[in-house]
Amino acid sequence: MLIFFILAFCTSMVSSAATASSAAAICKSTPDPAYCKTLLPRTSNSSANIYDYGRFSVRKSISQARKFSSIINKYLARKSQLSTPAVRALEDCKYLADLNLDFLTSTFSTVSSTSRTLPSLKAEDVQTLLSAILTNQQTCFDGISSTTSAWRVRNGITQPISNDTKLYSVSLALFTRGWVPERKNKKHSTTRNVRQGAKMYETLTKRNLLQATGDDSDDGGEVLVREMVTVSQDGTGNFTTITDAVNAAPNNTQAGNGYFLIYVTAGVYEEYVVIAKNKRYLMMIGDGINQTVVTGNRSVVDGWTTFNSATFVVTAPGFVMVNMTIRNTAGAVKHQAVALRSGADLSAFYSCSFEAYQDTLYTHSLRQFYRDCDIYGTVDFIFGNAAVVLQNCNLYPRLPMSGQFNAITAQGRTDPNQNTGTSIQSCNIMAAPDLAASDGTTRTYLGRPWKEYSRTVYMQSYMDGSVDPTGWNKWNGDFALDTLCYAEFDNTGPGSDTAGRVAWPGYQVINATVAMNFTVSNFLLGDEWLPQTGVTYTTGLV
Repeated sequence: MLIFFILAFCTSMVSSAATASSAAAICKSTPDPAYCKTLLPRTSNSSANIYDYGRFSVRKSISQARKFSSIINKYLARKSQLSTPAVRALEDCKYLADLNLDFLTSTFSTVSSTSRTLPSLKAEDVQTLLSAILTNQQTCFDGISSTTSAWRVRNGITQPISNDTKLYSVSLALFTRGWVPERKNKKHSTTRNVRQGAKMYETLTKRNLLQATGDDSDDGGEVLVREMVTVSQDGTGNFTTITDAVNAAPNNTQAGNGYFLIYVTAGVYEEYVVIAKNKRYLMMIGDGINQTVVTGNRSVVDGWTTFNSATFVVTAPGFVMVNMTIRNTAGAVKHQAVALRSGADLSAFYSCSFEAYQDTLYTHSLRQFYRDCDIYGTVDFIFGNAAVVLQNCNLYPRLPMSGQFNAITAQGRTDPNQNTGTSIQSCNIMAAPDLAASDGTTRTYLGRPWKEYSRTVYMQSYMDGSVDPTGWNKWNGDFALDTLCYAEFDNTGPGSDTAGRVAWPGYQVINATVAMNFTVSNFLLGDEWLPQTGVTYTTGLV
């Protein structure tokens, strides 16, 4: 009985229902049935079913998304009358609103073409988009709410954000019930299936990238590269800045056409890099951690939103980064200051380092994978609402400001139907040198619930003595303690003892059967897209 509860709660098991039903009956499967009943039409058509109502909800969502984008545009048209932080928060909202329109349009093209459950991969694609829409709404709301000088803006757009969020939640719930196939309980396999990365990543020092990408040996599959450019600060490459190289990349490349590869030679690049959504299937490779470094120092204290404080931003699908360091040097005193923000679907980061203090790695949305990476930080230093797996990574809690504690994760799931969460597998949690040399009074927690349905799993990882025996910390009072999903499985080290862990309803020590749901092959369907990246990964449990 306990195992069933964990599976149903943590993995959002669904069953499809195509039979005709009233709006009231269908709304019972949504997070807010009362609102849902006011939204869906009362039809005399006795044949109306989950698919009819689902399509109606998505159409209405598209209409509302357009209206919200118009509201934002009206405020931005008067931005000369607003403070800089308010304008930046609005610009974030405009960007996110445009993404939502893209995602909803793509969703409608799918739901309008079929009235049956979809194949698992296609269903996962659409559920991922609808999950990201809710994340984008929350990000806009958080940015506007935290801008104290933007009270006029807050009063004008927070209610539309709230109303639209409820609508999008209905669309996600109906899609999940109607189009997503029933999830099968995964069985634990003792076979360790490791997909080795292509040789290209081991031959970088020889600078024979183009030759290596075509190698189809037993050590790795073929990684297709259509074109390669070099960035070098001494002028010997094609470009001297990363931004210029990104701008030269083709737009909207398809997966089968091969990567546009940017090789960034050793050096410290003081620039803010943005991989826009149209720079699809771009691969960026450096000369190694602490050799190729991208650095910036934007922070919330200096007037940036958390969302746009990042040194490196990527939103284009299919992005791959290898052998680079991304830093935000604002320091602990500047509070939220992001190194990398990723909202890139099907993105992979291999042998990279992300360094900052509060909010280092912003795994914002969609599906992401990190392998053999180093992440340094203090407060909530891995946060966001992507479906993300970190595998064989080193997580280094640093020494925070006086009076602060460390929280490794702050996962931001806001809706029980979102297929998001943070899975940390075969990683090492070890105090950074400054924390290790301190007086030992700083408390380090595995995570805390940023949003109501926060979901984080640690499995098969090493935890040193810096991890507090209670494991997890509260966000604010009893917030989310009943609805979060925090789990641990088969961890080792002095900080892994679960005897003194929190006794929250949403926390569990899970078994291998449940843990399998959070592996690369199941949580990310990684076997479908990771091989083409050339990045090493383990499909299941170790």
